[in-house]
Amino acid sequence: MHNREFINLHRRDNVRELALRPCPDGVDLRWCLQQIEGWQTACRKLPLWAVDENGKAKTDVWFPQRISMEQCSSQETAQYKAQVAVRVMGGEAYCDEMVDLTGGYGVDFCYMARHFSHAVYVEKQSDLCGIMKHNIPVLNLENVDVVNADCAEFLTKRLKADHQRLIYVDPARRDNAGRKMVALRDCVPDIVELQDTLMERAKVVIAKLSPMLDITQALRSLRGVSEVHVISVRGECKELLLVMTGKEVPYPIIYCVNIADKIDIFRHSGPVDTPEITNGISQYLYEPNASILKAGVQDALCVEYGVKKLHAMSNLFTSDRVAANFPGRSFRVHDTSTFDKKDIKKMLSGVSKANIAIRNFPTTVDDLRKRLKLKDGGDVYLFATTVADGQHILIKAGKE
Repeated sequence: MHNREFINLHRRDNVRELALRPCPDGVDLRWCLQQIEGWQTACRKLPLWAVDENGKAKTDVWFPQRISMEQCSSQETAQYKAQVAVRVMGGEAYCDEMVDLTGGYGVDFCYMARHFSHAVYVEKQSDLCGIMKHNIPVLNLENVDVVNADCAEFLTKRLKADHQRLIYVDPARRDNAGRKMVALRDCVPDIVELQDTLMERAKVVIAKLSPMLDITQALRSLRGVSEVHVISVRGECKELLLVMTGKEVPYPIIYCVNIADKIDIFRHSGPVDTPEITNGISQYLYEPNASILKAGVQDALCVEYGVKKLHAMSNLFTSDRVAANFPGRSFRVHDTSTFDKKDIKKMLSGVSKANIAIRNFPTTVDDLRKRLKLKDGGDVYLFATTVADGQHILIKAGKE
C-alpha cells in the first residue's frame, strides 16, 4: 500500500486509533497520520485547502505537524490580512514585493502573495520549507521564492532596502519549552529591537501579534504604527495586527473587526469622549463585540450609535430606538428586576432555562444559575449587572 492510498482510505478516521493499528507495508505511518490530522483540521480552519467546490477532498495539499496547524492563521483571517496588505500598499492590483519573515505553514503568505508581483517566504525550519515548495504549484502561486534561513539574519544581512516592499512578520510566541509568550520582547524575532531595520527595508511592515498583548504598551514600544487591527472570529478575539509605516501619527486608526457571516468593522481614531451614563433601562440592550472591548474603544459607541451606558464599568448599553448595525449583540428588553426574591420570582415565572451573563456583578455565572435554578440555553437572555447608582439588577431580554 502507498502513502496516498492509506491517507485516502483513512482520511476521516480517528488519528489516535489509527496510530495503534499495525502499519501496512510500504506506508510511512508518521507522515500519513500527520496528513490525515492536518486535513481534518483544515476542513474547519482552511476549507478551501481541504475540499474542492464539489465537496471532494483535495489530495495534493501537504500539511505540517500539529503545532504548526494550531498556530497558523485561519482562512478567514488570512483573507482579511491580504485585503489590508493591498490597501496599505496603495490598492494596486499587483504590488511590487512582499517578504514574509516568519513563514510557518504559510497561510498568510499564500493569501498575500497573490497580490504581489514577487513574494519571498522565509522560514528557519527546513521541513516547513519543503512543504511550502510542494504546495506552491498546487495552490497555483507564481513568482515565489522559498528561503530556508533565520529571519533576523535574513533581514539584517541579506535583504536590501526597498521602499516599495511590504514585510510581514508573525513573531513566534512560544519559548523552547513550548510555553506561550505574550510580551513583545519575549517573542522571536524581537521586533522592538529590529524595528529600525524593518522600516529601513520596507515601505510598510505588518506585524501579527498575540490577542493577549497590551495594545497601549505595544504602541509605546513600537514607533510609526499607523493602524491597529483587533480581529475576532465569531465573537472570539484571535489576532492583533499592527501596521507600521514609520510615520508618527497622534493617534493610530483602530479597526475593530468581527468576522462571522459577514465582516463587521468599527473604525475609530483619537481620544474617546466621556460616555453618557444612565440609570434607566430602555427598550434595547447592547453588548459590544470582543474586538471593541479589547481595543478599549467601547465608550465611543455612545456618540456613534446614540446609545447610553448603564455603568462606567459594565460595558452594557441601552437605547429607546434600535441602533442599526451595532457592532456586537443586540437585544430587546422584556423586563428588569432587583434581586429581591419576590421580584425575581415574578420576572422568571414560566422560565426554566436561560442564557446567563454577568457584567460588573459580584458573583459567577455558575453561582447565579444555581441561585436562579435555571438550566442553560433557550431563547431567554439574562444579564446580571450594576447600574449607575450602584444597584444590582437582572435584565431579561431576547435576541433582536
